[in-house]
Amino acid sequence: MLTDNFNLDAKSISRLSSRGLSLKTLKEQLNEELELSIELWKAQGLHVIKHQGYYYFDTKFIPINQAEFCIVDIETNGSKIEKHQIIEIAAVKVKNGLIIDRFESLVHTKEINPHITEITGIAADDTTNAPQLKDVLQRFKLFLGNAVFVAHDVKFDYSFISKSLQKIGLEPLLNRSLCSLALAERTIVSYRYALSYLNETLKLNPNARHHRAMSDVLTTYGLFLLSLENLDENIKTVEDLIQFSKEAPRLKRPKFDPLLELKKEQ
Repeated sequence: MLTDNFNLDAKSISRLSSRGLSLKTLKEQLNEELELSIELWKAQGLHVIKHQGYYYFDTKFIPINQAEFCIVDIETNGSKIEKHQIIEIAAVKVKNGLIIDRFESLVHTKEINPHITEITGIAADDTTNAPQLKDVLQRFKLFLGNAVFVAHDVKFDYSFISKSLQKIGLEPLLNRSLCSLALAERTIVSYRYALSYLNETLKLNPNARHHRAMSDVLTTYGLFLLSLENLDENIKTVEDLIQFSKEAPRLKRPKFDPLLELKKEQ
């Protein structure tokens, strides 16, 4: 997702997460001074550091148990950023497996499609006294900081929030991101990987209320912890984890739905 908003090409981004990028290559692709670019990236949630003469994402050197992960979920009144908006956002910050902070808010809106209300249980009247989108996103951005952005099918949540920030006049996100669905596919054997299905089979969140932001965040948190438990011991840093979630072979799925078979037996 960095390639959408970052002023470096895909090859250079890959080098920042792995072998490092030379000063010469970095300067060739920048329109601003290097020091200014690094400060601007930092304000957008991305830290680039110099190590032994080369430049890297700082997450290249941060052990998983020392990193801050921000698990995020949003509910929206439609899927198109051009005409829809966030109606609820929730997040927890996780470090060394423990929740260290929480963020949760409804967002004021004048209209929510009845179909969305049926799915989420959120009606426009429920948001009457909720803060405006600009206020919520400004507070969320401060909460997120430079933590690794984690979500189930992360591309939607990350992109929708990032573009929403741009709509209110702020810069897009540059935080490193991790997809809990992709990670689960490589660490947990399951017939399906929808969050509701995983919760039903793995009992991740006994009080789950699917399609409510904080509930889905806590379910994803349980899934994230389980995935980390199943990691190979050679996966040590945040960038190791991100790379593994994208490139490691997916686990073989069962041919038959064990949940369906269990229900038949009952």
